Amino acid sequence: MDVIDPDESALLDRVRALVSRHASRVLGIAGPPGAGKTTLAEWLFERLGDDGVDAAYVPMDGFHLADAALAELGRLDWKGAPDTFDAAGYAALLARVREGEADVVWAPAFERVLEQPLAGSIAVRPEVRLLLTEGNYLLDAEAPWPSVRAQLDEVWYLDADDRRRRRRLVARHERFGKSPEQAREWVTRVDDPNATRVVASRDRADLIVRVS
Repeated sequence: MDVIDPDESALLDRVRALVSRHASRVLGIAGPPGAGKTTLAEWLFERLGDDGVDAAYVPMDGFHLADAALAELGRLDWKGAPDTFDAAGYAALLARVREGEADVVWAPAFERVLEQPLAGSIAVRPEVRLLLTEGNYLLDAEAPWPSVRAQLDEVWYLDADDRRRRRRLVARHERFGKSPEQAREWVTRVDDPNATRVVASRDRADLIVRVS
């Protein structure tokens, strides 16, 4: 396992080397809530596009169970915990891409304003050479999450400063409708326990990226 600071050229060189090995690869970016996974994935996606690399970006958040399903399961107040995702469906979609399906694979996205998954939102075309995905539990050891890890050629873990990460989380919750008090309560009750679980998976990563 390598540990590096977030040097842009080093990260891009590593991705280019990954892409060069085979026709179709899957790179996962893991880390606790608020670590910056989406920011890094979107940046890589844009830079690879500039390089002419056919890439796609499918976030794990698209596999959130809908609020109606979570309410029925009694888990709506714990949205974001490992059992509030369709991990088996996520693994199955990654497998379809990795195995080189001849048709377009349609993946779900996650709408932050609605706080809901949206089916059939992201087209992963057959010519895609690198699928970028990111989420909290890519390295989790409890079933069914290892089936997700099995579809990832490489996983990077974002090692973030906890105080800054929590501030970003509170600000994000406020931006999408929670009051300051509700945002802090959610971070303490839901996000922090999830982060503890994610941190425990850190040593299973192929690369640790230290971020501020």
